[in-house]
Parts: sequence; C-alpha cells; structure tokens
Amino acid sequence: MYRIHQIILKPGESADCLPEKILKKLGPSGRGLVISQWKIVKESIDARDKTDIKLVYSVDFTVASAANPKKKATLKLKNRQGLEIAPDMNYKQAVTMTDAPRMTQRPVIVGFGPAGMFAGLILARAGYRPLILERGQDVDARTASVERFWKTGLLDTESNVQFGEGGAGTFSDGKLTTGIKDPRIRKVLNELVSAGGPEDILYKQKPHIGTDILRTVVKSIREEIKSLGGEIRFGCRVEDIVIEEDVTEHGSQGREGGSQSRECGSEVRKCPISRITGVIIKSGDRSEDEHIPCEAVVFAIGHSARDTFRWLHEKGIDMAQKPFSIGVRIEHPQEMVDIAQYGASAEELGLPPADYKLSYRCKNGRGVYTFCMCPGGEVVVASSQEAGVVTNGMSYHDRGSGTANSALLCDVRVSDFGSDHVLAGVEFQEKYERLAYENGGRSYRAPRCTWGQFRSAEAAAVENSLPEFAAQAIREAMPYFGKKLKGFDRDDAVMTAVESRSSSPVRFARDESMTGSLGGCVLEGFYPCGEGAGYAGGIMSAAVDGIKAAEAIIKKWKPSSDNC
Repeated sequence: MYRIHQIILKPGESADCLPEKILKKLGPSGRGLVISQWKIVKESIDARDKTDIKLVYSVDFTVASAANPKKKATLKLKNRQGLEIAPDMNYKQAVTMTDAPRMTQRPVIVGFGPAGMFAGLILARAGYRPLILERGQDVDARTASVERFWKTGLLDTESNVQFGEGGAGTFSDGKLTTGIKDPRIRKVLNELVSAGGPEDILYKQKPHIGTDILRTVVKSIREEIKSLGGEIRFGCRVEDIVIEEDVTEHGSQGREGGSQSRECGSEVRKCPISRITGVIIKSGDRSEDEHIPCEAVVFAIGHSARDTFRWLHEKGIDMAQKPFSIGVRIEHPQEMVDIAQYGASAEELGLPPADYKLSYRCKNGRGVYTFCMCPGGEVVVASSQEAGVVTNGMSYHDRGSGTANSALLCDVRVSDFGSDHVLAGVEFQEKYERLAYENGGRSYRAPRCTWGQFRSAEAAAVENSLPEFAAQAIREAMPYFGKKLKGFDRDDAVMTAVESRSSSPVRFARDESMTGSLGGCVLEGFYPCGEGAGYAGGIMSAAVDGIKAAEAIIKKWKPSSDNC
C-alpha cells in the first residue's frame, strides 16, 4: 500500500473525488491504472488564505491495472509526488520474557480514566484479568451526580466531573490532539472507534469525540474488559498500599539478597528492596477496610486525587513539585472565531467550527497561552472538593452551542509555591479554588466578568481569585491576542475563574521500566502513570502512558495460573 500527501479538495467537495485526484497527481505514472483501495489517514484545513480555503489530505491506497482490476500494480516512488510506502501502523503487542515469573495475583489498576482504562484493556487482552478500582461511579450514575451538582450545588466529592468512569476527559470536549509522538497513538484511536467513536477521529487533524459520545465509548471499553475476565469496582477508594521490605528474592530476575545498590550523586549506597504486596480499599458504606493482595498496581489516579497524593507522600513514595498553569476560561461567540479564522461562518463554508491556539511571552518572562479550546462548547464548574471552585470547558460532538471557550492561562513556577514541600503546588491550587468559592458568594457559582471589566479593574471577584502575577500577565497578553485573532479582546468576552487544573502539580519518580520508587529506591510492582503521575496532559497522552504501564507488567510477569 502507498501513501500520498497533499491531495487538495475544496470545502464541500466530496471525498469520493480523492481517487481521481490521486491519479491526476501521479501524472504519467498513473496512466492505465485504477485506485483499487483507499482510505484517508489525515485531513487538515488550510485557511491561511481565507479566499482560498483548502482541505488537505494524506491517503493510503493500492493500485491495479485498469484493464484487469484484479491485477495489482506497482509504482515508482517519486518525492515530488509526495508518494511513499505506507508505514505499518499496527500495534505491536508487548512480549513476556521467557524466564519471567508467573504472577500469583491479578494486577490491580487504581483509577478508570484514560490511563487506567487503556492499561486495563491491554492487560485484559493479554489474559491478565485486571482488577480495576475506581473511587467514582459508573458513567450513568456519575452523569446523574454531575447534573444534580450543576443544578443544585450539591457536590458528591467521590463522583463528579473529575472522578468516575472515564476520568475528567468524559466531561470535556473530548479532544484527541496531543503533542507526543508515539506509535501507540494509532492504537488508542482504533480502540476508541471500535468502542463507538466516530471514524473520522482516525484522520482528522484535530479529532474530538464530545462528551455525549464519550459516555458510550467508555461503557463499551468497560464491557470488553469484563468480557475478557477483568473486573471493575466502582465506589472503591484506595486508601493505602501494603509494602514488604528487606525481603529475600523469590526468583526475581538477578537479585540475590535483601538489598540493592543505587548511585546517589557520587555516593553508592545499599537500599532495601521493597515491593507491593497489596492495597487497602474503602468500598461504599462498608465500615471496615478491605485488603486486596497483589504484586503489581498501576496508579492512574488523575490530576485531582489530592488526598491520594497526600497519603502516598506520607507513605514515602517519591515525587517532586511540578509547574502548571492558572487562569480563567474565556468565552466568545463561535461565529466571531469562525470569521477571524475562515473569513465567514463555518456553517456557510461547510467547515467545522473554527478553533485557535494563542501564546504570548510577557515582558517579565511569564508565559500566557490558550489551552483546551472548545469550539461550540460551554464552561462548566468542575469541582471535586468541598468549598472550592474550578472551571473547565465541555462540548458535545456537534459543537453546536454557538459559543467558543478556552482556558486562558499563565504559567506557575515552582518558585511561586512559597514552599519546598513536595505538595506545595497542591496547596497553591487549593488556595485559589477556595478564593473562587468565597468570591462567588460562598457557592459553586464561579465568579464571572467581562474582559472590559477585568481590564478596567472592575472585576474584583475574578481578579481576587487569581494570583496577582497571573492577573497582570493576562492584562498584558490580551491586546496582543486581539491582534492575532480579531475580536479576542472585545469588551464583552466573558471570563470565569478559576481554571487551575491544567496539569498535575506533582511528578512521581519512575525509572525506564515505569516503576516508581520509595525513599530513593525502586518499589517493585508500583507503576505510577497518566496525568496524576505527571506524565501526561490530555486523553491521548494519558491513554498512551496507561498502555506503557500495561506493557511493563506484561514484560515482567506471566499471567497467574488462575488467569490461563
């Protein structure tokens, strides 16, 4: 199969024209041939010239003789035609080492967001029958809790916009863009389509699903995991891990005693060997805790599991401060964004609602940027702790609300935390979420204002919900953004505080095998991954990191004999 790039269609022109366009681009090489099979692998919009907007495609295809369509033909590769052999995009399953020990217990996964979900799916497919523990509820019960919160202000701190089946991504735009380059990305997209996602996510330059379709997708993946012997328990919060130290090795690869050497700067010291042997959970209304034995646990807890961060730190799990960002959600009419980007409304041109991505470097070096832009979406309150307000953007698949919104963020450095404590970033976030709650009238009604009011220092509720440096940076950046995207700094643009959870405020230590550490030494069987661990920044990167964690387990252990 071949891949060809830069095949151009006009907006409204049918994709059925692509085979004809490919043959035309092939020129003399395509004479006497027909396109026997083809599929779009990438579609992007080129709107640099608003008078001549183009849809640009990359297509995989095969050719055959026009005289005998059953006879395959070959092409000579010519760079000028943008032609190449289509790369193999199939997922390569991890392979267990031949001398690997057999697990005595099934692996445990903590959290059922994108990282936990894909770790679970890969392990289930490989025969490991994982046990997945999710503090929130299944997506249907969770949706009811979230809608009740938005309507009445009654917050369920265990099942909300942040916690529950599908993770925070379930109540979002469902964007599948990512800055990482990893072959597992295609695997994630294929699985989402198989679970009910739209097929165009396989080739759209900026794919998205939408929270309405995501609710169906996550249920489908859950049911597949269960059909393969996996188990998902909702309403189960992990409250502790059981660690065994200074043990004698039981045939585990290459160790001969109860300690290991580790280089710490110029010093080489002996560290006790530690390994996971179980987790302790609190389930529903049960008064007693439950001990679940295991030798491998994937912690895919998400960026909002602050109580879990705290007890893991107290337990001695190694983690470090990590910078993040803080700011507001900003809203504009979607038609304004369309006209700024396309020159006309998206509906008129037959194009999807337009998006944007803006950044600015302040005079003092602070960065201000837009993030998680939701065309045709809405701003929602996404709180998960009592007396704290945090906002996010959400949209349905059709992106039909008529309003565009985005996070407008300023970078927060670890030096801003005011403390060297590893969880100082958590406390920084909590401080401003509490202020937003207070400034919203001691309620979950997020403080709002217009840009005109904010610019003129007439929006105390919003401004006092932000660090002073962030408010100043936003004021400096807005006129620049207005020049880059016409209308962005219009006076009636709505700003809502506070957007504080763009990423995790901590990063867990882990080595090349995805294994975390305790007191500077490897903690065998402990696999921190995803957004909460500080190694991802969205649905796709979190899902990929979850796959990596599953692969690490597959390489290290064979499934338990009970799983065979």
